Amino acid sequence: MRHAWHRTARGRAAAGLGVAVLGAALAACSDSHGSSGAAPPSAHGGAESGSPAPTTHPFTGGTAGLTNPVLAVKIENTEPALPQAGVSAADIVYVEQVEGGETRLMAVYSSKLPKRVGPVRSARISDLHILPQFGHPAFAFSGVQSKMKKYIRKAPVYDISQENAGSAYSRSSAKRIPYNLYGDPKALLKQAPKASAPHDVGFRFGPAPEGGKPTGSFTAKWPAATMGFTWSAKQKRWLASWGGKPDVAAEGGRLGGATVVVQYAKTTRSKFHDFLGSYTPLIQTTGTGRATVLRDGKAYDAKWSRPSETSGTTYTTADGKPMTFAKGQVWVVLLNDGKPHIP
Repeated sequence: MRHAWHRTARGRAAAGLGVAVLGAALAACSDSHGSSGAAPPSAHGGAESGSPAPTTHPFTGGTAGLTNPVLAVKIENTEPALPQAGVSAADIVYVEQVEGGETRLMAVYSSKLPKRVGPVRSARISDLHILPQFGHPAFAFSGVQSKMKKYIRKAPVYDISQENAGSAYSRSSAKRIPYNLYGDPKALLKQAPKASAPHDVGFRFGPAPEGGKPTGSFTAKWPAATMGFTWSAKQKRWLASWGGKPDVAAEGGRLGGATVVVQYAKTTRSKFHDFLGSYTPLIQTTGTGRATVLRDGKAYDAKWSRPSETSGTTYTTADGKPMTFAKGQVWVVLLNDGKPHIP
């Protein structure tokens, strides 16, 4: 598959090198059974230059922070990490399966920044397949296993991990290692002054489409974790729970979003594994698939499409019309397309 950066770099000597790098990464990211897993695009990725500035924020549909840089932060999502800091300020929150059937968050910021975010944890290969649609964002994480470092270097991200931006991180005495590392978002972004501004990633905001099934709650299930989302008419958003208990923000109040996208994506085995031998899942976020979109107390059957890793993800209703989101924070909950399983 040809990626967008091939088109923008056509005619340059670097393009040939990029193709070779991409081919090598493709083989390395495949699972042990030979299943293909698209390799992260090289650092040539990014938004087209000369694109008009948005009049509303493409991540939230609001008017704040239209040109603020994009920062993505990897956050622990297991019980020792709760309550998490800074998640309620994110524009987009991805929920991804990791080793052992647990989950982690990747929070994406632009329209506003919290004072503190965390606990910050290590990156995973699926992050590098999600992030190219944001251009060249700043990416904060605690570290990666040694075999993944070369993929981080090739990815279209500014690496502001603890290794490279240590002064922007601090440890809290309230939690034990490794659940006590926190980042200062403003200090982190100072380490990535050229991070991309926000651009269209496929989201569409506006009045709710016709149809939808009145729904009070939804429970997302992974092999070793559950998250629930319950509609609050008073707050006009879906309130999150973790493991059957309210998912409370460190700053106070419940976590949750105005729109929750439950995106079903094939989850396969990557070549990476942790020190216990548990393999890292690789979530296939390009291609097409089905989704359930929660907004305004209703659930909509939808389809998702992302033709390449530098493209955004579009969502349409069952009859092919744009699936519009409610203004505000968006959660993208990535579930295996099928029963929960550990690949």
